[in-house]
Amino acid sequence: MTTQTIGQRTPRVDGEFKLTGRADYAVDHSAPGMLIGYPVPASIAHGTLAGLDLETARAMPGVVDIFHHGHFPTLARSPNSMAQQNVVSEVRLPFEDTRIYYDGQLVALVVAETFEQARAAAHAVRAEYHEEAGAISGLLHTDRDGEWQAGQARSRGEPREAWEQSPVRIDRTYTIAAESHVPMEVHATLAEWRDGRLRVHESSQGVLFQRKAMARIFDIAEEDVEVVSHYIGSGFGNKLFMWPHAVATAAAAREVGRPVRTVMPRQQDMATTGNRPASRQRLRLAADEAGRLTAIRHDSTTETSPVHTHVDAVGSATPSLYACDNVAVGQRLVTVNHGTPCPMRGPGEVSGLFALECAMDELAGELGIDPLDLRRRNHAERDPGKDLPWSSKHLDACYDNAAARFGWSRREPGIGAMRDGDEILGWGMASCTWFAGRQPCAARVELHADGHVTAACGTQDIGTGTYTVVAQTVAELTGVPLSRIEVRLGESSLPAGPLSGGSMATATTLPAVAAATRQALDALKEVATGDGGAFAGVAGESLGVEQGTLTDGGGRRVGFAEVLEGLRLASVTGDGQAAPGDEKTRYSFRSFGAHFVEVRWDPGISRLRVSRVVSDFDIGRAINPATARNQVEGSIVMGIGMALLEGLDYDPRDARLVNNNYADYLIPTHADMPEIDVELLDHPDFAFNEFGARGVGEIGLTGIAAAIANAVYHATGKRLRDLPIRLEHLLVE
Repeated sequence: MTTQTIGQRTPRVDGEFKLTGRADYAVDHSAPGMLIGYPVPASIAHGTLAGLDLETARAMPGVVDIFHHGHFPTLARSPNSMAQQNVVSEVRLPFEDTRIYYDGQLVALVVAETFEQARAAAHAVRAEYHEEAGAISGLLHTDRDGEWQAGQARSRGEPREAWEQSPVRIDRTYTIAAESHVPMEVHATLAEWRDGRLRVHESSQGVLFQRKAMARIFDIAEEDVEVVSHYIGSGFGNKLFMWPHAVATAAAAREVGRPVRTVMPRQQDMATTGNRPASRQRLRLAADEAGRLTAIRHDSTTETSPVHTHVDAVGSATPSLYACDNVAVGQRLVTVNHGTPCPMRGPGEVSGLFALECAMDELAGELGIDPLDLRRRNHAERDPGKDLPWSSKHLDACYDNAAARFGWSRREPGIGAMRDGDEILGWGMASCTWFAGRQPCAARVELHADGHVTAACGTQDIGTGTYTVVAQTVAELTGVPLSRIEVRLGESSLPAGPLSGGSMATATTLPAVAAATRQALDALKEVATGDGGAFAGVAGESLGVEQGTLTDGGGRRVGFAEVLEGLRLASVTGDGQAAPGDEKTRYSFRSFGAHFVEVRWDPGISRLRVSRVVSDFDIGRAINPATARNQVEGSIVMGIGMALLEGLDYDPRDARLVNNNYADYLIPTHADMPEIDVELLDHPDFAFNEFGARGVGEIGLTGIAAAIANAVYHATGKRLRDLPIRLEHLLVE
């Protein structure tokens, strides 16, 4: 296909709205007569709620009602089915019982006339608890092994025997602290009931899933629920599925007969709306003396909560990344007294690749070979986990390009051998990978008589540029300028679109948008060649499309608007659908990449910093290289946080979350930014979809923490296997 806009650096079509403040986020919406909800959190992590003293709070100005276990309507749980698209982040309903399972759990919701009144009353609520001993404060604070997850076990060959019989072996354990999503925009819900119908403005990565879940919970028809999420101030996975505060807000609005808006305070947002769970991973790698892998054994344990099971599949990439005949992956779950974990950017594979890529470096050390060379020797020409050919794989080119720009050939292998003044340089690298997936999708495109085009799909733009790539697709097929294309997203009443997660939205949405655009063009050709049309009597299939016009091949061109105006038609519409076919039975689809990292360690002042990152990625075709590169750069910054700064701290005595705010939870700032050099290879994967695009949102975060840890070892000689790496870890002899 020709590419006039696809694959081109294109300014965001929604950029003006964000710069001028016209982009409408959930908290920007209000409704006549709206009340404010403010949550009351539990202050223990394990026990029961003995009672609530509400007398003072109820008497405060503006308070309309206070909802809790003894005063809340009976609701149904969502079936929590991916197939039915009604998954929720916690199946337990708000105020369902008096058990307290985690710090910050919702125990009441104050509804008042203003935010200040609701907050003051919430602070005046006094809760009494029967606190129980035995709270599990986290995976890293317990020796419990947990329960094996049968669905996560994968094996091929004879990994145990091969490991035991190999001449070179390592057996290492790596841990990662629980990590918060800390999106800039906290969760927010505005719920309004009209004539038995529910309308919700939500900060959501899945409006269709929330619509279906709300319908099941309130036992109403799906068409009587509408969920709107036009713009999202990031989510990174914790806004994929609905949380209990949204249910509580909708129920409160129905009970009081007025709209209610709840905005989660940052402290409760961090405690109750998900996190990347802590993990403990044991990697046993073996190789022959030539550096070829003979066995990989990857056993992991991750956290889940008492109220909802979440499995962070940390071993999912291990069977496929490297060529090895003997591989075993297994995973356990330990229940801890935290809020329920949930997907976080690159779920599973980000954590798993930290351990695997650090272990590969340690194996390279045992073999006495270069870490990059070890990875090259174990390049998988086809997917060894599925025994299928790759649809497209250019990992070798990522290694070559990034290593050359980084200067890897100049790396001195000795610990602390590279210096720049008082600073010791450390160079590390790691491979990256992320699966490529698609979902079913529908879209609608309308060509209007005033010359503009509307494209609509019930997916979301979570800040990644979905508005723009949808507009690019329509522009590519119609030739209409981007300025004349209106994109509608984030409404559950629109044609059913996908979740915005897993790096699947672009590859899923664009084929449906393209199908709808072609249907609209066919409809336009039909009327243009019919009675009274601009091309009456001409065969529709003979007409071409150029720059917003229909052409007959003989030099005659008629604009879309002119065709419609001549027939006194307001518009023509095309509805399109797209879904995965049988391609997964013929190919394995993954994206690949490589990070090369430089750290600088000044032992005199105990300063460690990431100074340079060079990365290459094979993601198929980047529909918009500008927004795609932005996604990778953002992932790299998140990886710096994961490696050096971020970790949720739970008090080992009672499992209460200590650092539930921006002041105490450390994240990278502008002062931490390294020089970042990202290149995206251009190898369209047409076996995956007609645009050749795979996902880019997750892959940049895979491998980066390992590359940093490997660089720290090269600089300091300290093999730190626990994230985040703290300065005190480097100071211990």
